[in-house]
Amino acid sequence: MITFVRNVSLAVALCAVLAGCGGTSGSGTSGGARPAAPERPAGAAAPSPAGTPPAMAPGPGGLTPVFARGPATAGKTVALTFDADMTADQGPRAARGERFDNPALIDTLRRLKVDATVFMTGRWAEEYPDQARAIGNDPRFEIANHSYSHHAFKAPCYGLPTLARPDMAADVRRAFDAFRTAGARNVVPYFRFPGGCHDDEALRALATTRVTAVQWDVVGGDAFATDADAVAEQVLAGVTPGSLVVLHCTRSAAPVTERAIRRIVPELRERGYRFVKVSELMATTGRDPRADLR
Repeated sequence: MITFVRNVSLAVALCAVLAGCGGTSGSGTSGGARPAAPERPAGAAAPSPAGTPPAMAPGPGGLTPVFARGPATAGKTVALTFDADMTADQGPRAARGERFDNPALIDTLRRLKVDATVFMTGRWAEEYPDQARAIGNDPRFEIANHSYSHHAFKAPCYGLPTLARPDMAADVRRAFDAFRTAGARNVVPYFRFPGGCHDDEALRALATTRVTAVQWDVVGGDAFATDADAVAEQVLAGVTPGSLVVLHCTRSAAPVTERAIRRIVPELRERGYRFVKVSELMATTGRDPRADLR
């Protein structure tokens, strides 16, 4: 089992290259995440007005900040995140019947009363606007940004096409525009790099979007998996207080995720864990420097 888990972890690497496998406001909505005052350290969450999500303070030199997990001192909280991937050129595949959505997974999260964050590409929101709107208007969920095109922000990145630096900020804003067009309201100013691939140049390119980049500390290993129990075991073995788990919300590339969730959720609850959105996990960070794990 240890060998299997390691192999899955390596194989997934957020399986950014996959069609519909992963792993948050147009230019008008991203304004909710204001840069923090300069005297705050890079690892501290910026205070937010009531009703707006927290944001991380900029990194050194004003780089887009990176959040990877909450502090252990936050208690037994865990954030489940789901990448809703669809690359810009996959429309023909969707037209032929390939499914990049997973409504059964969303229904299960609702039935189990699990709060979660969905990192969505703009192309996914365009393909499934009704689902994007339903997810984005459900108080249990928040939509975060996974780019519009699902192209890489650093090369190489698992075979993904690479965006030019001058196009990166526009790609992120275009995704926010797609969420707004779909009618989603619970959109947060967080961004997940396709494949998790980034460098300082990419962080610098996104500074004007005022997003917080969100990574993870637990890889779910659900990409291309056929054994739901193996996925569940990998998550259950990795979660610690404050963990941020990356999973997927795409049937074609992550077909067993919903079944894995049916095991993960009750077992973590038995251990005393509470499920939170990324925004709530980030709000617990305060000045704990462990949250910024670039």
